[in-house]
Amino acid sequence: MTPAGDGIQVPPPQPSAWNIANALTISRLALVPVFGWLLLHDGDPSTNYRLLAAGVFLVATATDRIDGDIARARGIVTDFGKVSDPIADKALMGMALVVNRISNDAKFACDDYRLSLREIGITLLRFSVIRHGVMPASRGGKVKTALQAIAILLYVLPLSDSWHFIAVAVMIAAVIVTVATGVDYLLRARTLRHTSPRAQAKRERRAAGVRAAAEAEAAARYAAGPEV
Repeated sequence: MTPAGDGIQVPPPQPSAWNIANALTISRLALVPVFGWLLLHDGDPSTNYRLLAAGVFLVATATDRIDGDIARARGIVTDFGKVSDPIADKALMGMALVVNRISNDAKFACDDYRLSLREIGITLLRFSVIRHGVMPASRGGKVKTALQAIAILLYVLPLSDSWHFIAVAVMIAAVIVTVATGVDYLLRARTLRHTSPRAQAKRERRAAGVRAAAEAEAAARYAAGPEV
């Protein structure tokens, strides 16, 4: 906050949302349908398309790290980036889970619904509190995304069945972290609702209204004179 005279605090201007970091985030979103198409190519599980899908997935997940590093290094972190970055992550991971269900591959069947519901729920939670402030991805959320990415990559690559157990173990770890971070996001949202500048201003208006009503009542009693 920057002082602007008379005790008024003015928030510093935000950098423009038109920057390279946000462009990388949007490119990750653009790669989501390409990734899905390669996985579902006429239902063909051939090695070539699986390798191409894995390549697209690796490029997309790499931009997740790069865009954040660039934004912090250049001081171009924006509210748009804080919101769109986790949405891009969820879209990419969600596409893999949806394709898994469509292709009737039971490898992660027991975890698909839990992960999908959590991603949808946290996204809706972010938008429900956005008037109070932006809730960026937590460190635990990043760990969850990394575990999901490793498990999905093992699923996408045309590997032997011996890798199946490793993929399942990593996905189970992702589910555990998913539950823990889901609770953390709920607590953070509750805190944000009660401590944001909007919430504070609402409390101040309410207190001012109570004071004004009390003063008006006192003035009315004074004007009426002492009771006989």
